[in-house]
Amino acid sequence: QVQLVESGGGSVQAGGSLRLSCAAPGFTDSSYCMAWFRQAPGKEREGVAALGSDRSARYADSVNGRVTISRDEGRNTLYLQMNSLKPEETAMYYCAASPALRVCWWYYNVNSRYTYWGQGTQVTVSS
Repeated sequence: QVQLVESGGGSVQAGGSLRLSCAAPGFTDSSYCMAWFRQAPGKEREGVAALGSDRSARYADSVNGRVTISRDEGRNTLYLQMNSLKPEETAMYYCAASPALRVCWWYYNVNSRYTYWGQGTQVTVSS
């Protein structure tokens, strides 16, 4: 059974940085799309970044240039490095995975295209 476990969230001041981790020990598909989503209170869940098994990365316009998604294949862990954080980025951050690489090409920010989800890690950015 695939489990995704996020960590690394916390409280930071505006302009600060955080690195989120998503351990995925049971997710060993050679073809995949893995992503980070976030959901603020009262708002819809939105895609932040996605990484395909072909090493292609996709970023939401709102984070492009400030965020880097990566994966350590040996540790089977997905990361999200976030810099210059803004108060409006306060949200629960979720890791998601799909065994279909094409999700990253066409649907990287569509919730329903991902098969596996973690429980989330809270990020709070204060002004």
